[in-house]
Amino acid sequence: MVWMTDSKPRLVIRSIVSSILASGKITRKEHLQLSSAILADQSITDEERRQINRVFDYVQTGRLRVVD
Repeated sequence: MVWMTDSKPRLVIRSIVSSILASGKITRKEHLQLSSAILADQSITDEERRQINRVFDYVQTGRLRVVD
């Protein structure tokens, strides 16, 4: 995806995860962005992978709500 190019992935992932956790909601677009980051495996760090997995765990356990 275009948003994952250059040296921005770390800032983008951190920003998305922070926003999601603060609001208690995740949009389908954010879910797709995080899923793409994990599946594309474009040089994300172990910490970023843990943050993304934490968000997905929260969705599964109902601690985050998926919104459109």
